[in-house]
Amino acid sequence: MNLQQLFTMQKELDDFIEQTQNIQQDVFQEKGLALMVELAELANETRCFKFWSTKGPSAREVILEEYVDSIHFILSLGLLKGYTSIEKWPVIEEQRNLTETFLQTQSAILTFIQQPTQDHYLTIWQCYGLLAYNLGFTFEDVVGAYIEKNQENYNRQRSGY
Repeated sequence: MNLQQLFTMQKELDDFIEQTQNIQQDVFQEKGLALMVELAELANETRCFKFWSTKGPSAREVILEEYVDSIHFILSLGLLKGYTSIEKWPVIEEQRNLTETFLQTQSAILTFIQQPTQDHYLTIWQCYGLLAYNLGFTFEDVVGAYIEKNQENYNRQRSGY
């Protein structure tokens, strides 16, 4: 499976949500803010910035689920702007401090929301590739979790989430 297949799955989910929720307005900023929130939730589960606490990170599965919540919104934002030509997962194998990586990613997202160019969009993907590597996730991990969460999102829409 490549990113094109994820874009297709995300388009189908977005179309379903738009029909179910009768969305007719531009929701770019809402999706951008949602991505920022999901990134913050991911950071919270890693606990990488909580220097005052001795409690460790959440379970790997919890962190992976938070990670793929972001992937849904990254794909969705790309669909909104027509930036869907990316085919390969951004593999960036560089050991980095997680706190710095989260801050860099947050900055990339905000830059994209304010200036939604394809280059800024690609920067978000690169940041998420770097996050995946530093969190120990492979593309296969991400795809498997994405597929599970995608189905859960359909179920949530059907049950009035």
